[in-house]
Amino acid sequence: MNSYMSRIALFFAALLFVLPCGRARGITIAKNGAAKMTIAVGENALAPVQYAAEELAEFLGQITGAKFEIVHPPFAGKGRLLVGPEAAKVAVADFTTDELGSDGIAIRKVGKDLILAGGHPRGTLYAVYTFLEDELGCRWWSSKVSTIPKKPTVKVDKLNIRYAPPLEYREPYWTDAFDGDWAVRNKSNGHTPRLDSKRGGKHIYQGFVHTFNRLIPPDKYYNDHPEWFSEIKGKRTTERSQLCLTNEDMRRELVKNLKAQLRQNPAATIASVSQNDWHGNCQCSKCAAIEKAEESPAGPLLRFVNSVAADIEDEFPNVAVSTLAYQYTRKPPKITRPRDNVIVRLCSIECSFSKPLANERNKKFRDDIVGWSKICDRLYIWDYTTNFRHHVMPHPNLRVLGPNVKFFADHNVKGIFEQGAYGTYGAEMAELRAWVLAKLLWNPKLNGQELIDEFIAGYYGAAGPHIRDYLKVTHDAVEASGDWLGCFSEHTAKFLSFETLSKGLAHLKAAEAAVRDDGDLHFRVQVAQLPVMYTFMMRWDEMRDKAKAANADWPMPESIQDTYDDFVKVAKKKNITRLSEWQKGYGALDEALKRAKK
Repeated sequence: MNSYMSRIALFFAALLFVLPCGRARGITIAKNGAAKMTIAVGENALAPVQYAAEELAEFLGQITGAKFEIVHPPFAGKGRLLVGPEAAKVAVADFTTDELGSDGIAIRKVGKDLILAGGHPRGTLYAVYTFLEDELGCRWWSSKVSTIPKKPTVKVDKLNIRYAPPLEYREPYWTDAFDGDWAVRNKSNGHTPRLDSKRGGKHIYQGFVHTFNRLIPPDKYYNDHPEWFSEIKGKRTTERSQLCLTNEDMRRELVKNLKAQLRQNPAATIASVSQNDWHGNCQCSKCAAIEKAEESPAGPLLRFVNSVAADIEDEFPNVAVSTLAYQYTRKPPKITRPRDNVIVRLCSIECSFSKPLANERNKKFRDDIVGWSKICDRLYIWDYTTNFRHHVMPHPNLRVLGPNVKFFADHNVKGIFEQGAYGTYGAEMAELRAWVLAKLLWNPKLNGQELIDEFIAGYYGAAGPHIRDYLKVTHDAVEASGDWLGCFSEHTAKFLSFETLSKGLAHLKAAEAAVRDDGDLHFRVQVAQLPVMYTFMMRWDEMRDKAKAANADWPMPESIQDTYDDFVKVAKKKNITRLSEWQKGYGALDEALKRAKK
């Protein structure tokens, strides 16, 4: 009996080995450099779906060395990469993307087929790029640097993913991120990237921000209608002022002008009706009474914007009206709630970025976002991830990027604009910030530090460990210093000490040595050194004195002119055209050079 049972057990063990027993078999996409599947696209596929198929064929070709055919109905046989919702129905008759919105994705293995589809217009593109990233290891670090692995044989096992991003609007506002290919591959869909229709398009603003003076130009209207503008200390003025938001005649004229602009911009999905970039809100008796009742200047603003949104809704049902919760309007109103077609963009400009926004240091902002999250269904964030005063200077805020994006998503935020150095290439760790932010905006649950480490390894290669050590030095220093680290921080900040900069530069020099024989990697490390060089030059005499007092070796060239020349050579090659938000050229360094030569 025991012998018989043993033979039965062996039989069933062998059967389990050769039969699937409910386990899904993998599929082979390519084998030894030959394509084993075709790419199938529906007969009526729209431009983004067709482009998704082309991108899939292109990158699978780069990965495997095989040529992948794109076919249209009728689809013969099995073993197809079904791109788009129409093609997906070949494998799943009731396939739908109804709950995926415009950007959600579906990746699903069905028998010998693989579905790569999503919502219209961008979801199918995002499904293809997610598959290439997560399953095959592709990475698009910057507009010029990518990692495309070489795998002559590609197999995938069971896949069943449906994901809709919690953020409808995602924009890392860095110059390199404006590249259309980088943006679509990293799932950025904001106003600025160069995204055409085949790349899924984007959210388009009519008037991006600070639009009061553009909708009601003072030069055109003030002489005849001074009552349309702010009353400040008893006098109507246009000098750094806003609009009188309780004036009905002004509102009707603004609506007329806005409608005319929208008719000229039929692709717009959002219209900005937002305060000018200063204070100066109206203090007339009507505006003041509303402000008092609402316990915030946001009260009269939101009532006004709600009225404008109601006025344009019939003609422009697909356009939302966007306004700001910024500076004096940051505190949410007590009574008024935004209409369904109103977006409120809350700005973090006063915050400290050396600490997460959830930290007690940022309590005022934290209280405001909690307040807005309770009353606003389309709350957007305007966040700040650079130093406007010194784009090329150490700005150790990387540790807060992940926690901050998660904090936003946890508070009902639907869109995030991450303002960076948008006017130049080569700002401090620009490519790293753009890529990490893009990943976090797509999935706020990701670990920010892990993304930073991944980028450093992929972008800097053998220099990566030393780059990571350099960043640790600056981040540890700002934490130890207690510096505020705002988006207008000075070059004299405590954390930018001689000790910090020297220690950081030693790691950067080690990074340079590690990749000296690789021209591309070597140049990336040279760019990474510019922030330290910049800060030394901005404080040249002081740093020389600090080195002498500490009896320390001087880490820079002996001459500031030589340091300046080295800096400019690399900066021009990187196409750095400005060192701050406001001034083109290298004026700040030119002045530092003059001071040091006196």
